[in-house]
Amino acid sequence: MNVEYFISKRIISAKENKNVFSRPIIRITISAIALSVAVMLISLSVLDGFKSEITNKVISFGSHIQISAIQKSDDYYKVPVSVNDTLINSIKNENNVHHIDGVIYNFGLIKTNDEFLGINLKGVSSDYNFDFFRENLIKGDVINSDSSILISSNIASKLKLDIGEKLRIYFPNISDEKINVRPFYISGIYNTSMEEFDAQLALVNIENLIKVNNWNQNQVEILVITLSDFEKLDESTINLMTSIDDYYKYDVSSITDLYPQIFDWLNLQDVNVRVIIILMLLVAGVNIVSSILILILEKTKLIGILKSLGLSNWSVRKVFLYNSMYLISKGLLYGNVLGFTLLMLQQKFNIISLDEKSYYMKTIPISFDISSILFLNIGTLLICFLMMIVPTIVITKISPIKAIRFQ
Repeated sequence: MNVEYFISKRIISAKENKNVFSRPIIRITISAIALSVAVMLISLSVLDGFKSEITNKVISFGSHIQISAIQKSDDYYKVPVSVNDTLINSIKNENNVHHIDGVIYNFGLIKTNDEFLGINLKGVSSDYNFDFFRENLIKGDVINSDSSILISSNIASKLKLDIGEKLRIYFPNISDEKINVRPFYISGIYNTSMEEFDAQLALVNIENLIKVNNWNQNQVEILVITLSDFEKLDESTINLMTSIDDYYKYDVSSITDLYPQIFDWLNLQDVNVRVIIILMLLVAGVNIVSSILILILEKTKLIGILKSLGLSNWSVRKVFLYNSMYLISKGLLYGNVLGFTLLMLQQKFNIISLDEKSYYMKTIPISFDISSILFLNIGTLLICFLMMIVPTIVITKISPIKAIRFQ
């Protein structure tokens, strides 16, 4: 039988006087631990959701990896990538490659009766993954014909356009004085809250831009590659740099290379959350140390009796360590219940909203990473336990004779 655990359990379950000094301190300790755990849990889940949401949006606009032809300084025009079986097979040698698409970007000028606006057109094929744009559609549908165009709500608002309307896009050509003009019908309007992209990007069928550039059917500006595992992005980028056929002709760039300012900003958020977690751990640790010292002071007479009965200093310390572990476990339980309740309410009802222009989204996103949550709880338990060992050293200094006489 574990004597220390038995004594600790009796102390916890004993019906003590409500006016005992330690009672409110213990309640404050449990509340402080619960609040600290809830704050840490909310911070971690919000950060994961925020990073995941922004990363997915940027990737949806640019894919994981892009392969383009190296542009020489004396090239006046874009150099296309000639897509052939040899090149595709060399790319597929990287096991992490999930899907390959060819895209073309072209600058165009939209002119209406009252307004004009320069935009960046992205030509995509019929098998392009439109899931991201479907999720962010305000009205209409994605590209459904060769002459359809998908524009953002930002562009639609500036030019006062709506779905079904016809517009003309002018493509300037350096080699030809004649301007290429192509008509399009608006099939849909999207809004991703990514102002940097929404302000200028529209999607059209790639066949239109192939004709504008006078390219062959197998020529594209960029090959965009989707990976199976984003965590292996850097590794896959390096592998593709050396594995693709005639690699010295191509420029291989990851999404983090293309938009370093966005990903650096996201990484900066990790620092803020780490600071919050450290502060909350200190709050929880200081409270549990204070409660242990107060509990030892209140139970000085009991400590003297236990020592006089032959219990070693370590055995007596274990009694209070068990007691403290109970308080920490209770605080962890309440903290997780509180944290998950608030997070699930936000996830379901979007209670707290955000400024789209500053945060690229309308509401605070929530993401539950089970491994991070488990690590947070286990880490909090271990750190608080280690901090509890120090104040129990006071027990070794207590004399049994003086303790029994202690009032």
